[in-house]
Amino acid sequence: MNGFDTANARATFWKVFALTLALKVGLAAWLPFSGDEAFFYQWGVHPAWGYSDHPPMVGWLLWVLRHLGDSPLALRSVTLLVTSVLALGLVDLARRILPPGREAAAWLAGAIYLALPFSWLFVLVTTDTPLILFMGLSVWCFVRAELAARPAGWYAAAGALLGLAFLSKYFAVLLGLGYLLWIVGWRRERWWALLLGLACAAPSVALHLWFNAHHGWTNIMFNVLNRNEDTQWSLADFAVYAAMMAYLLTPWLLWQGARARGDARPASRLLALLWIAPFALFALVAMRRSVGLHWVLGFVPVFVLWAGLRIAPEGLARSLRWTGWLALPHALGLAVLLATPLAWWQSTKVFPSLVFLREAPAITAALTRELPAGATLMARAYSPASVLAYHAGHYVPVFGPGRFHARQDDLLVDFRAYEGRSIRIYDRRPMAPADFAPWFDRVRPGSFTVAGLTLHYLDGEGFRFQPYRDTVLQQVVDRYHQVPQRLPILGSPFCERYGFASCAPGRGANLSSGR
Repeated sequence: MNGFDTANARATFWKVFALTLALKVGLAAWLPFSGDEAFFYQWGVHPAWGYSDHPPMVGWLLWVLRHLGDSPLALRSVTLLVTSVLALGLVDLARRILPPGREAAAWLAGAIYLALPFSWLFVLVTTDTPLILFMGLSVWCFVRAELAARPAGWYAAAGALLGLAFLSKYFAVLLGLGYLLWIVGWRRERWWALLLGLACAAPSVALHLWFNAHHGWTNIMFNVLNRNEDTQWSLADFAVYAAMMAYLLTPWLLWQGARARGDARPASRLLALLWIAPFALFALVAMRRSVGLHWVLGFVPVFVLWAGLRIAPEGLARSLRWTGWLALPHALGLAVLLATPLAWWQSTKVFPSLVFLREAPAITAALTRELPAGATLMARAYSPASVLAYHAGHYVPVFGPGRFHARQDDLLVDFRAYEGRSIRIYDRRPMAPADFAPWFDRVRPGSFTVAGLTLHYLDGEGFRFQPYRDTVLQQVVDRYHQVPQRLPILGSPFCERYGFASCAPGRGANLSSGR
């Protein structure tokens, strides 16, 4: 940029906006559908008030998007707009807060947010799609409330949007905590805003609690208990978190924002609280378990807005150039990973994953081409099962206990219906027939090759439900359905279906055979 006037900064923003939006459209159309996306896609195929491991918003979103088509671009169409919409909101708030002579900083901050690698790579449709969107819109409304003479409507909208974010993912609670700390610490004269926001968020929370109480507290079991049972103190996880945050927020924005002269405006203090408080809590969590990069993405636009209010336009222009250089190797690496021939990766650990990602239609066709009459295709884990289901056009259950991730089968699948039928089980690795013999009359292994990778399946004839219930499904109950006594079980489809009374309403002894 030559100069830092508003016109130059605005032009820079719109150039970055157009470039990154075009890039996201290309990535959304080009990238193969991932395992997590295919899993959440099934939520859209089977709409419900709730699902297995997260609140239901992404399932509702995908149910709507399926009316546009089942192509990756159609299903990702909202996701690829999220960071673009948030960048517009970021610029709008910064222009409202900054004095007229510093408007250039607003446009440059928006451009930096769009240029961050995660921003233009954010195209996959997952639970993070509605979470980040509704969190960003909630912050926009809350800041507008702080700037408004008549703020009640803005506070109500912030609360309602926070409720929708909660129906996307539990991390929305941390944003609500930031609002609470702000009102209690700096805006006590607006105590009523907390009650108003809570009242507007309450319907979303109530719906989620109602669903969980009638479905064995499936989300609570996943997010609070099952996925955290093996956690332990780890300095290594904390170090990874610190490095991840330095990468995500970039050293130059962190350094310039921290060393800039203090900004006494209330909005600046509010924004600092809204990103520092959750990041500090995540740091505490990182001492016990790994924290995923996607956990913190909803708070990044708040950080960039805070930095944009503190850093002079000249410093933001430098940060934009450095962020562009950071983005370049990401773009080149992604192009190499997905455009090079699979044979180039054959000697690496990522080869099996790349084959399944890029050749999923061929793998699905090979598994279904000579499927025995009346047989059902299943897989050993939720991710391959979901990808196969997306390409096969019908639900593919998980055979075996699976893991704590994605217990959607416990809500949808009735293994009693497969009594006496044939089942083809897919796995990347060979399966020992003797391990499956107790559950079938006859078992026969097979294999096939796609793109130089040998994949495996096992055909089981004459499925025996009762042994499967007494071993595999009993293991599922013992590992994933032991709801704490303090939580009232008003319903548990899995436990009631198979007669596991110990985890069904009433929690009696396990006396039924499931017949």
